[in-house]
Amino acid sequence: MKQVMLGNKIIGENAPAFIIAEMSANHNMEYSRAEAILHAAKEAGVDAVKLQTYTADTITLNSDKKYFQTRDNSLWSGTTEYKLYEKAYTPWEWQPKLKELADKIGIILFSSPFDPSSVDFLEEMDVPAYKIASPEIVDIPLIKKCAQTGKTIIISTGVASIGDIERAVDVCRQEGNENVILLKCTAEYPAQYSQMNLKTIKNMEETFGCPAGLSDHSLGDEIAIAAVAMGAKVIEKHITLHRADGGVDSAFSMEAEEMKRMVERIRHVEQAMGIVQYEYIGTNNEKKRRGRSLFVSADIKKGERFTEKNIRSVRPGDGLHTKYYFDVLGKRAARDLSFAEPLQMGDVEW
Repeated sequence: MKQVMLGNKIIGENAPAFIIAEMSANHNMEYSRAEAILHAAKEAGVDAVKLQTYTADTITLNSDKKYFQTRDNSLWSGTTEYKLYEKAYTPWEWQPKLKELADKIGIILFSSPFDPSSVDFLEEMDVPAYKIASPEIVDIPLIKKCAQTGKTIIISTGVASIGDIERAVDVCRQEGNENVILLKCTAEYPAQYSQMNLKTIKNMEETFGCPAGLSDHSLGDEIAIAAVAMGAKVIEKHITLHRADGGVDSAFSMEAEEMKRMVERIRHVEQAMGIVQYEYIGTNNEKKRRGRSLFVSADIKKGERFTEKNIRSVRPGDGLHTKYYFDVLGKRAARDLSFAEPLQMGDVEW
């Protein structure tokens, strides 16, 4: 699996998980709140903030027909796709200013485009990457246009078949763009644990030969942490200031303080994962203190035979290795030995 660069960050094998805070609609149409989320994400320790670049007109049609109704069992039931996106979009005039702020405070900012005009707009902003949302994985012209920029392409797979994923990755590679990252995603809000199938992440990485991660819509942080422990190279979670503030995406979003704790826990897990290591980590003296060895368990005179009564395997490890126990039994002591003395090789007449 190759490594991919996104901004000044390496994503892939032997690199820390790249953590993305998705702002989405949690700005609630207040520019000052969008700025506050950006600052909160920086404080939380994430690597990047992601926007969405669309308008209702660039993503769907203004129609009340059944095709354009929101699903009855979703968070957004009872309206149309068009009306929902009118509430949820991030005004385009904000986005260059947010990019400038991100550059100033030292955090990566990029976006999800949803049509060719949004790619052109984001190119003017010089974003370092493009995120293809789950429904757009089948939009081959959009993926092709993004891939032609040569920038890193992150693709969510929440509604994709394996054929859809293969086609999307192939389009990028046909354009000479190998900088592809795939995200396992469950396109439910919030996602149900039983539907997340984290084992797919590793298989996705092996199947398509690129870094893979998780776009996580579940509640809490345990699934994201588990994904990193299983090898996810990218984690994406929605961020808000306070869920109580409301908004179309707030119900499944992490508050900034929660995201900070998640980042800390992920970094702890990465440290704990470490390397393949069998040997004791520490000094020889520490190893002795934590081991077992042969000790004299009753006073022994020179020439007396060693028995189960006068030598034992006990803690600590300052004496002869316990592997010699059966060899020592029946042998004679080479000198007088006292109770609680560590047995040494020279104490035995071999």
